[in-house]
Amino acid sequence: MDFKLIATDKESSARAGVLTTDHGRIETPIFMPVGTVGSVKGVYHRDLKEDIKAQIILGNTYHLYLRPGLDTLKAAGGLHKFTAWDRPILTDSGGFQVFSLTGIRKLTAEGCTFQSHIDGSRHTFTPENNVDTQRIIGADIMMALDECCPGDADRKYAEKSLKLTQGWLERYAKRFNETEPLYGYNQTFFPIIQGCVYPDLRLKATEHALEYADVGIAIGGLAVGEPTEKMYEMLEVVSPAIPAGKARYLMGVGTPENILEGIERGVDMFDCVMPTRNGRNGMLFTWNGIMNMRNAKWADDFSPIDPDGCSFVDHAYSKAYLRHLFIAGEMFAAQLASEHNLAFYLDLVRTARRHILDGDFAAWKKDTVKRLTNRL
Repeated sequence: MDFKLIATDKESSARAGVLTTDHGRIETPIFMPVGTVGSVKGVYHRDLKEDIKAQIILGNTYHLYLRPGLDTLKAAGGLHKFTAWDRPILTDSGGFQVFSLTGIRKLTAEGCTFQSHIDGSRHTFTPENNVDTQRIIGADIMMALDECCPGDADRKYAEKSLKLTQGWLERYAKRFNETEPLYGYNQTFFPIIQGCVYPDLRLKATEHALEYADVGIAIGGLAVGEPTEKMYEMLEVVSPAIPAGKARYLMGVGTPENILEGIERGVDMFDCVMPTRNGRNGMLFTWNGIMNMRNAKWADDFSPIDPDGCSFVDHAYSKAYLRHLFIAGEMFAAQLASEHNLAFYLDLVRTARRHILDGDFAAWKKDTVKRLTNRL
């Protein structure tokens, strides 16, 4: 498994590369659809491959650990076989999910104890058993256990949180190196850079995490309550400190604008639930801007959903028809909107890659952001 840098934009830090895994090559920059519990909600694998052209998807350790559980996943031969997905998978360690369980979790130097959101049962993640859990799940790329520090944390809390994450990372790396993959293909893990919105803490975190980074490194704890400008500022602090030969993954981000801004600042990999979650609620992202499909203005608009889009959804169905499905409460509406949004996100990063290779990304991005943020 390795990452190779292919090109860098002439006027920005935008990069094009190739991340190679035993389950396939991933051309970066890339957006990764989120399949939290082993499925990208409401989307067939066939469509993920053929129309959306997803090269890699995510699973979540916290959710998969609770349900279906490790015994089932191990008996199935790992998540790839359990879900019949034969392309790369990345698993989050569950740190963000535990972070979101405020009031029913406890963090210590040993690990994090939490209550299941399903039945209230108590569980503990340590760096060691988190490695073991992700070995059983069998993702190509595993994420180190960390604490996701709130974006509005004061400096004292951010320092304490970073110290915890760094201690966990050292133990995680040790356990990873002591164990082997279970299913006959290679796995790697990405350490996660924390440090909230404090530049010196981010640089300290980056230096420490790089000691354990093999193929790539993740930037976490952003888009979690801090102003968007602070997120971009932290990327400008962190990205130059990461060697060019390491893949850079910005976790949980974001809007199309966020993604282009991240690419401009040197990020290679993104994920977010926004395309599917917002799609299910009637919000579509298009090359000409953002549409609320419940608006009456679309009721008699028989034009394609996104005339400039790449998806069969864009050209086969009209705005009027999709609005009708939402108003009627048809589940098909959520499926079509989710597939459209995912296809758009993947088309967005493919197009960005092409402009990076052509050397004109910065100029293209400036004009494109204006279009993408229109409210139609």
